[in-house]
Amino acid sequence: MNAVNVLHLTDSPFFGGPERQILGLARTLPPHVHTKVLCFREHASCLPFLKELESVGVASEMLEHATPLYPKMVAEVRRRLQTHAANLLVCHGYKADILGLIAARITGTPVVSVSRGWTAHTRKVRLNEALDRKSLRFMDAVVCVSEGQAEKVRRAGIPAQRVRVIRNAIDHERFRNRGQGRREVVREFFPEGLDNLVIAVGRLSPEKGFDHFIAAAGLVLSELPRTGFLLIGEGPSRATLEQQIASAGARGRIVLTGFRNDVDEMILHADVLAQSSHTEGLPNVVLEACAAGVPVVATAVGGTPEVVCDGTSGYLVAPGDSRSLANRLLELLRSPDQRARMGAAGREFVRTHFSFAQQSAEYQRLFAEIATPR
Repeated sequence: MNAVNVLHLTDSPFFGGPERQILGLARTLPPHVHTKVLCFREHASCLPFLKELESVGVASEMLEHATPLYPKMVAEVRRRLQTHAANLLVCHGYKADILGLIAARITGTPVVSVSRGWTAHTRKVRLNEALDRKSLRFMDAVVCVSEGQAEKVRRAGIPAQRVRVIRNAIDHERFRNRGQGRREVVREFFPEGLDNLVIAVGRLSPEKGFDHFIAAAGLVLSELPRTGFLLIGEGPSRATLEQQIASAGARGRIVLTGFRNDVDEMILHADVLAQSSHTEGLPNVVLEACAAGVPVVATAVGGTPEVVCDGTSGYLVAPGDSRSLANRLLELLRSPDQRARMGAAGREFVRTHFSFAQQSAEYQRLFAEIATPR
């Protein structure tokens, strides 16, 4: 079988969901598909991702130039495409899409974008995402991580025949030992005691709807005061959310943990995962909760309904509806048997439909169609 050299181009802010997808795919592809990951240099924020790649033997490199040196960034990507005799460039995120598309067209390299969703959370982001939607029209293919995101991409004017749905995947082995972690890691956040734990995970920014998560948590606490809520992540909305918690008198029961490296362990200890987003592609944290056997209460946005089966592995609610979110959380927190049934159903569903082996097979078919022989 002919070798294929695939370069992935990304602007990685930390080792998060998209980075796990790139890493998992690279580890699962067969030996004849050679993967190398290129990261833009933005305050060296990609170093944790590069370290993870190095630990499993995936080639990677941090590029020399950063914003606003866009011509030099394009030239550098162009050189890497030529140096590595790339058969294909795969772009992740709007910066990679826009600059990678230019470099790929200069070198005659086929180019694919992986579209995970748009957030529109600031004016600058909205402008970049508008440019991104235009750039997608010139890609050889656009991979969407959910059918929900594919609908948005097609509405943006990308021809349907160039849109592929290849869903995110999950490494189930990460969550094999449910309940065997260190419970004290969680209990240290709640010195006054803890009966149940609800967690939410994500960037603290408006599109994640964490103000509604906190409002729902307040409603739950009025009936189940020994419930603990952990919100794991960092972002520009932190101060606003802290003020909301203080105004609700919920300090000590709703805790902002900041960014943590032990999110897997936190998920393993959760009784329920809550997701309150206004927009999503296909949220990795929902896949992770299901793989851990944790039932999910989530907003029915983007690709989330493609993972959470309403009434079977969790519940879906409308975005912005704090009362419905609270009611479903209360229902699950009051019923350990229901949590166990839904958790088991979610685990089986993602094990069957969201493996990296399946994802790898779909990417291999795409690469075989698009990659140019060198």
